[in-house]
Amino acid sequence: MWAAYATSEFGTGIGFGALPLVAVLVLDVPEFQVSLLAAFGGLAAAVLALPLGPWIEHRRKRPVMIGADLVRFLIMVSVPVAMLAGVLTYAQLCVVAVVQSVGTIAFSAASGAHLKALVGPDDRDAANGRFEATFWTAYSAGPAIGGALTSGFGVAWTITADAVSFLLSAVGVRSLRSPEPSPPVRERARLDITAGWRHIAGHRGLRALFVNSQLFGGSMMAASPLLTVLMLRDLGFAPWQYGIAWGIPCLGGVVGALLVRPLTSRYGRRKVLLVSGVGRAVWLWPLAFMPAGVPGLILITTVEFMALFGSGVFNPAFATYRMTETADGFLSRVIACWQITSRTVQPIGIALGGLLAAVTSLRTALLVCGLGVLASSVLLPWRTKTWTRTAVSVR
Repeated sequence: MWAAYATSEFGTGIGFGALPLVAVLVLDVPEFQVSLLAAFGGLAAAVLALPLGPWIEHRRKRPVMIGADLVRFLIMVSVPVAMLAGVLTYAQLCVVAVVQSVGTIAFSAASGAHLKALVGPDDRDAANGRFEATFWTAYSAGPAIGGALTSGFGVAWTITADAVSFLLSAVGVRSLRSPEPSPPVRERARLDITAGWRHIAGHRGLRALFVNSQLFGGSMMAASPLLTVLMLRDLGFAPWQYGIAWGIPCLGGVVGALLVRPLTSRYGRRKVLLVSGVGRAVWLWPLAFMPAGVPGLILITTVEFMALFGSGVFNPAFATYRMTETADGFLSRVIACWQITSRTVQPIGIALGGLLAAVTSLRTALLVCGLGVLASSVLLPWRTKTWTRTAVSVR
């Protein structure tokens, strides 16, 4: 399963930003439509994925994972096929973005629940840490490989590599030989699409982390395009400097993820989660004052490295906590609801960040985003009784 995840993530890293590139280089669409492609894909996928959580919960997870991979393979490979036939349209790109996002939500919901069945409680920190380290490794090396592939052979080959990675992931999941536990039996005839959110709301620790993650993710995503504009347009950084500023910090995520298990063993999951939750949130706001030249490059590289190091520790520690605290029979729904909310909040955050920059200034908007990220640390489950309280039943 780890190998299947790694293959898929490296393919996604290689194909990172490929659909917008197709929109710009092949279809020559205006900037508004490029932005709309990303926003529409996330929001439409969130709506369409609403019934997926309860549907996945009561089915065996491996067939769902394989099906999600095959659907993503077919929809992604349709882009180079349409390019070759000369029939690619913007509408097709929108459909691809939506279907690919829905497939990702379905795969994540099924794989998160299945990982809990595969890995015992004592090994979950190590397993989630390895998945997180793989993620950051993929996104450190993948975009550079994808850029070289696009430059040398064209964007169609980059998307093809991404598509094939889903096919290989399906093969990897199919190779699992250990018996899969039977899914929980549905207790209600109707499809309850709100059970995941109600389960989160009924657990104080999960509820606090849910709000924390939405504020953190929305503020970070709002800052991302603003930083791109600040670096490339206002401060005049070269593209290779921009690449360094985002590539090197990904190594911080790798290092943090590899340290999760020893840190948790020594200090306990609660302390690790709280400290890393603050550690990932305190760094963004100084970028609103970033200067030009080498000092600015050093500043953003250092800030992003420390922020991603904190995220590298926090994310697997949080994944293990959510996996442990969520009752069996609800994990797929909880993960699906978490992702649906994030894919709704983050595009809204991007839009609000752009609006704030237009009304005030780019640096002011960046400062507000940084303060929003910082404020997310207040919403961590600081009280012990919040951390330890068990979830209430939502059946």
